[in-house]
Amino acid sequence: MAPTYLTQGGLDKIKAELVTLKTKTRRELADRIETAKALGDLSENAEYHEAKDALGMAEGRIREIEEMLKNVSIIANVKGTDTVNIGSNVEVEVNGATRTYEIVGSNEANPLSGRISNESPTGKAFLGQAVGDAVSVETPAGTMVYKILKIS
Repeated sequence: MAPTYLTQGGLDKIKAELVTLKTKTRRELADRIETAKALGDLSENAEYHEAKDALGMAEGRIREIEEMLKNVSIIANVKGTDTVNIGSNVEVEVNGATRTYEIVGSNEANPLSGRISNESPTGKAFLGQAVGDAVSVETPAGTMVYKILKIS
């Protein structure tokens, strides 16, 4: 299994989500199930089935997080490197505009805020590149060419 790359902040957030799911969410859903059971006939009880489905989804997320935490790799501070790595901030020029991206693991990616996954086509293309390199990336809109201006 490939490692799950997370920043320390991302790891803290995932751990907090796990605690909430195991304590608060489980208890709330169990209470909803008990309340729905008290309403009678379970075969036609929408509240009961909805609560059971929600509990199943919560349990699935708990298992997903626990598996993720078994093989987590914290993204170290990579300042001072000459090439793009996971954890790097990359300033690029594309189509005459300057943009900055942070390369993160897929669980923390948010392209709208400039956090791109190391597994995305753009993130993959940036890895290992240096300042001055031109990087071509195939996108649905066509080939984009990024010129790396700065790595921090």
